[in-house]
Amino acid sequence: MVRTPRNWSPGTTYHVTARGNRKQDLFHDDEDRKKYLMYLQETKDKYPFTIHAYCLMSNHIHLLIETHDVPLEKIIRTLHTRYAVYFNKKYDYVGHVFQGRYGSTKIDTPSYFIKVSRYIHHNPVEAKLTLHPETYPWSSYPFYIHSIDNPLLSKERTLNYFPTPQISRYKEYVEKEPQTEGLNTTTIKK
Repeated sequence: MVRTPRNWSPGTTYHVTARGNRKQDLFHDDEDRKKYLMYLQETKDKYPFTIHAYCLMSNHIHLLIETHDVPLEKIIRTLHTRYAVYFNKKYDYVGHVFQGRYGSTKIDTPSYFIKVSRYIHHNPVEAKLTLHPETYPWSSYPFYIHSIDNPLLSKERTLNYFPTPQISRYKEYVEKEPQTEGLNTTTIKK
């Protein structure tokens, strides 16, 4: 069956989610997570886009991604195909690594943008993987809070939504009790 192409236009921002097939883990160790981030950077180098936030959980991923001239579908297909080949080869698996198509929700307002950013960065706390989001190493959040450069990440748009001192205000916003109202979380729950 042929899939219907998704609507896309340059400059659109999306909250992208993808889950392991049958809710199984996408990452068995830190090497897997590093490989996914490496493929994300290589895909970004090939088809330029902007990453505003990311979080790699055990069985799913979150990306806050802004496309430029290449459709989101091509970006994610390239990234996930490369990762699936690596994963299946490493573990001597066959078949699908990701469950169905990735989920994508268009971000159309500044308030929705920052809510999604908070949701992504607070996800490890909600999953009880850490008490503080800044200590979770597989998220973009530590790069925000500790002012660490990361070639994969663009922090400017996110921080520009907050008054000075921007980093402190963003940290305060993320670490208060997150509200998921208005967020499409159906494709990302365990």
